[in-house]
Amino acid sequence: MAGVVGRRGSASLIDFKFGAVDTQTIEDALLHLAQENERAVREARGQAGSFRETRIVEFVFLLSEQWCLEKSVSYQAVEILERFMVKQAESICNQPVTVVRGNEKAESWNWRAQKEELCNMFVLRLVSCVQLASKLSFHYKIVSNVTVLNFLQALGYLYTKEELLESELAILKSLNFQINLPTPLAYVEMLLEVLGYNGCLVSAKQLHGTCLTLLDLVYLLHEPIYESLLRASTTPMEQGRKYVSVKEDFMLLAVGIIAASAFIQNQEWWGQVVEHLHSITGIATESIAEFSHAILTHGVGASTPIRQQPGLHHLAARPLRAAATCNM
Repeated sequence: MAGVVGRRGSASLIDFKFGAVDTQTIEDALLHLAQENERAVREARGQAGSFRETRIVEFVFLLSEQWCLEKSVSYQAVEILERFMVKQAESICNQPVTVVRGNEKAESWNWRAQKEELCNMFVLRLVSCVQLASKLSFHYKIVSNVTVLNFLQALGYLYTKEELLESELAILKSLNFQINLPTPLAYVEMLLEVLGYNGCLVSAKQLHGTCLTLLDLVYLLHEPIYESLLRASTTPMEQGRKYVSVKEDFMLLAVGIIAASAFIQNQEWWGQVVEHLHSITGIATESIAEFSHAILTHGVGASTPIRQQPGLHHLAARPLRAAATCNM
């Protein structure tokens, strides 16, 4: 797969190619993604997804476009920032409270100071996450320190190169240098690749552009889309357990994106695409229908032909059998 920089720095789809990789490599890659997804769903914690807020995502997307970065960098930056901020917030909240004499409130001044510092440095951390993500995209230019410092200065933030490097290092250390993790885009593109090899008549390249648009949409409307899935659950306790794992299930997100894209392009394709996605991932067709319905309802006001009720009981953490059921 390859892309070129188009006008205004967005990644052009003209040279994006599917079908150029051998089947064994694709099967291995799909299995790896499935295992990574299972781990992420299993380890999902209560604060997961808290920093995929619309304004934050929009900031990252616009900044990536201004700096002529490909789409994968935008998603990678959002995920790096999300993981870093959740970890920082949990670290602060888990600190023991210290009772201050002479004060009626039990209050930790260290806690307040760290919280204030985290808020004050948020823009710097966000920009550092975009810069780190750009360094993972080896076939695109890396955002230089000068570019970052000039941008921050234009916003009224005066930082030095040393402070910028310290910010990157703080993020890397906090995440144990594990920042090159799969994004939802990786799952979407891998499933599109497998669809082509498995004989799906829908063109992967034709679906790809629509998938990118819908993936942007899901990131920007993250809360309302996932809350609509939450409301389909049965009990508050069940909602709480499953909501967190569903938000971190990128394989589920990918099949929903692809199914919704197929419906937009040609409703006659929808059923075939859903069946192929079910065969590849093992995700229930009802789950795929429910997710694609949520995306279409919030995105374009349309609805898939079949909407199963209730749907969220199918969306809980489940073993993926992606490689085992792949027909390649």
